[in-house]
Amino acid sequence: MTAGALPGQLQADPDALPPRIRLMAYGPERLEDREVASVAELDRLPEGLPVAWIDVVGLGDVDVLAALGRRFGIHRLLLEDVTRTHQRPKVEDFPGCVAVLLREPGLEVGGRDRQVSLFFGEGWLLSFRESQGEAFEPVRARIRQAGRLIRSSGADYLAYALIDAVVDRYLPPLEALGERMESLQERILLDPQPDMLAELFETRQTLAAMRRSAWPMRELLNRLIRDPLPGIEDETRIHLRDCYDHAVLVLELLEGHRESCGELMDFYLSSVSHRANEIMKVLTITGAIFIPLTFVAGIYGMNFDPERSPYNMPELRWAYGYPVAIVIMLGIAVGMLIFFRRKGWLR
Repeated sequence: MTAGALPGQLQADPDALPPRIRLMAYGPERLEDREVASVAELDRLPEGLPVAWIDVVGLGDVDVLAALGRRFGIHRLLLEDVTRTHQRPKVEDFPGCVAVLLREPGLEVGGRDRQVSLFFGEGWLLSFRESQGEAFEPVRARIRQAGRLIRSSGADYLAYALIDAVVDRYLPPLEALGERMESLQERILLDPQPDMLAELFETRQTLAAMRRSAWPMRELLNRLIRDPLPGIEDETRIHLRDCYDHAVLVLELLEGHRESCGELMDFYLSSVSHRANEIMKVLTITGAIFIPLTFVAGIYGMNFDPERSPYNMPELRWAYGYPVAIVIMLGIAVGMLIFFRRKGWLR
């Protein structure tokens, strides 16, 4: 968005999908589920069906979005938030409707999250999504089953069901992240490698991104439960409290995984440091063994002539001088190894 631009301007992302509109109107006894070719078809919602759910997938046509906003009385500032798909989760209430903006995480670890925008009023709910996903499919399946509570409830209960579906969407990637960190811990314990540290940083970044998306949901749900927002029944608030518990669980899992990720980083660095210390110990012991051997070899490498003086290395003329020197050096090496082992330095 350009700095200083007029608020309420709708600008579609060039890569955004063209909108597809699906109408799902229902009541206790009857259900109507169909695609809608144009916004004009929504001027008259099906009669005798107390709840109409209009699901819009794709935000590539601002004219369609503006027409939907006029049809359901949605303020242009709220529609601008729909097209700006980087919004923080929040709740807004305007005359005649309540707006809820959420972040739906990608099902795969590290997948891009997507914005979900919900607007609901008396007898209707309008949802906007960037692309087709499966988060809402369990809710659709419940609506198709006659006799379910959702079929006899209002649009506020439908909003609760959709919010709960988005919140529960965080659990599968969190479970996958937990399994990844358990696998990383085992691999670090056996053989720490540099690529494991990169994987830990990637996991931590994924957790941080999920936390930014999930953290505001607690405040969002708390407001839906406690504030006197129009159109939300007391019975729905009870269900929203259960959804709030799910959001708290998601945040607790996120915080636990973040702490575990930090502990794994410390564990990796400690393992690498310990391994380096072990290598340095081996090299130091090896060098300590060769120091006296080098001393012995250096003495016998001096160019003294035993013919000039009886004190100039007479052992150079011994028949077994060379084997004796080798045995002395081997004895020194073995003796030092025994000494190091008794000190516990070779464990």
